Amino acid sequence: MSRFIHLLSGGAAQGLVNALKPSIETATNTLLSNTFGAVGLMKQKLIDGAPCDVVILTAALIEQLTASGHVVAGSARNLGPVKTGVAVKHGTPHPHVETAEQLKAAMLAATGIYFPDPQLATAGIHFMKVLNGLGIAETVTSKLRPYPNGNTAMNAMAACDDPHVIGCTQVTEILITEGVDLVANLPLEFELATMYTAGVRSTSTCKVEAQAMIDILTSPEQAALRAKGGFLPLT
Repeated sequence: MSRFIHLLSGGAAQGLVNALKPSIETATNTLLSNTFGAVGLMKQKLIDGAPCDVVILTAALIEQLTASGHVVAGSARNLGPVKTGVAVKHGTPHPHVETAEQLKAAMLAATGIYFPDPQLATAGIHFMKVLNGLGIAETVTSKLRPYPNGNTAMNAMAACDDPHVIGCTQVTEILITEGVDLVANLPLEFELATMYTAGVRSTSTCKVEAQAMIDILTSPEQAALRAKGGFLPLT
């Protein structure tokens, strides 16, 4: 196996891809080279010419890249929607966050707030809108702990010694991080369910293998694994 499938992906798909990596490599007779990060950064890497055969981003970005010719038309497949949730360190009390007022109180009570890049990451961009919507964005500025992506943010929160911190990112990134617990999804008025989609890069030299990888990730046989990792069923 000397051929590689290069993947550029939003962090939401990291757990799913890593779980299926052995199966994909065996089925496609390739090795996977995976890069995960904020969707805005991954999109820019693709446009800048980074090695890429498969790209997993939000459905909206995949649609843009298909229209611009960067993704093969007809290759895109949906993995499923992913909600954004609230997290705390494992073993610490779970605050109530079911309503806007409860979420506001939890954020104000926390000593640190961990979340992904507010400029490039889907959940980070949305979370800043949530803080503004709650009217506390300026109040909690000194507590904000932004990281390049949700996975990095959750790992940093898990590693810190402060038990009174809180985090917000996509559910898929919370569930795969040891040392943090998913408290709940954001309240309905702030709910964000982001569809993630995979596509084949137009300049790929292994398009057949790339499409086969996408078919495995999105197959009905892997529906339970996707659900376990935080992807909602496709309707």
